[in-house]
Amino acid sequence: MFLFGFSSGLPFLLVSYTVAIWLKKHGIVLKEITMIASAGMFYALKFLWAPLLDHVKLPGALGRLGQRRSWLLLAQVAVMAGLVAMANLTPTQLPLFVGATLVVAFFGATQDIAVDAYRIEIAPTSDQGALVATYSLGYRIALIVTGAGALILADHFSWPMIYVVFALAMLVPILATFGAREPEVVRTTPRNWRAAMQLSVIDPFADFFRRYGWLLASITLLFILLFKIPEQATVGGVMGPFYLDMGFTTTQIGAITKLWGVWIGILGVFVGGAAVARWGAWRSLGVSMVLAGASNLGYLWLIVHPGNLAVLTAVISVENFTLGVLGPPIVAFLSSLVSREHTATQYALLSSMVNLPGKVLGFFAGGIAMATGYGGYFVLTVVSIIPATLLFAYLWPRFSKDRPGDAKSEETAA
Repeated sequence: MFLFGFSSGLPFLLVSYTVAIWLKKHGIVLKEITMIASAGMFYALKFLWAPLLDHVKLPGALGRLGQRRSWLLLAQVAVMAGLVAMANLTPTQLPLFVGATLVVAFFGATQDIAVDAYRIEIAPTSDQGALVATYSLGYRIALIVTGAGALILADHFSWPMIYVVFALAMLVPILATFGAREPEVVRTTPRNWRAAMQLSVIDPFADFFRRYGWLLASITLLFILLFKIPEQATVGGVMGPFYLDMGFTTTQIGAITKLWGVWIGILGVFVGGAAVARWGAWRSLGVSMVLAGASNLGYLWLIVHPGNLAVLTAVISVENFTLGVLGPPIVAFLSSLVSREHTATQYALLSSMVNLPGKVLGFFAGGIAMATGYGGYFVLTVVSIIPATLLFAYLWPRFSKDRPGDAKSEETAA
């Protein structure tokens, strides 16, 4: 699971944050950068093709590996091939380069689906906490390597060489896939694609509305769509070019935002987990979402002090800490909403909805920043938390009754 976590985390920044800096260095305009770096939107839409991995068996020798390992191997090899293609094409052949980026993003999201399904099926519920923790460690190490590592290396080596190195790094988890044990699961195959969609997507949604009623379910889903926009708006392609325009080197950006920042975020996760245990998911979510959204105002301070490493460190520390605190309440709250009958599918759908609006905003982030300036863009991201806060106040009577420990302990810990 550690190696699968590393494998899942490796392509994520390479098609969003890191590739945005490569494009900026190549002279691509900000508007186009954020559109290209929004390839990561596939991660928010992965529930759309998730039924394929449950109900379609791959042919030939690949299929003999089993349902989970065959799809996982296909995704890993495709990610590796896509990274090699990005390295060989480079932004000088922009249309083909964008196509290769989309391939990496699509199969990176597919790999996430396969790994989650594998984890759930390979061990009983009592072992899931340990599996998720191990997976998360591998994932975060991959983020450090492809974030901080890539940007520091970029001051000394060419970008194509860096992407080739990361492509070769996929060989280790590929070998792990061959050595892994296929889950022993008896599956009922739906008659056709329509039946698969009914089973995997429509029924879980219908169950959610039956349990909560149309009004409460609709307002809750609207809240889920809105409350994470400020965070998602600052993890896309706009941030790398912003740091470069502020006068920082790629080494400084990598060391502060993707090395120091990741560890500060881990500290925030521990605080967020303690908050959930003490005050419950709902109360912790309300406080942490406002703090995380307001943390974007720190970038206005950075605009006034361009090139100041102390200010950058302070801003990144506050943002990553508050985002870390926000993580456990999100997991606990979403986990409390799903039914045991549709746990995996409903959680995948809800978690996708959390990230989708911010990903859409990230697509247009470059155009907005060019029209309003970076300062105006960051102010808009903070203002976007107001509708979610109003919905939180409306939903308070329903969800404030939740008590600490209501959510499953291992999911909260994850």
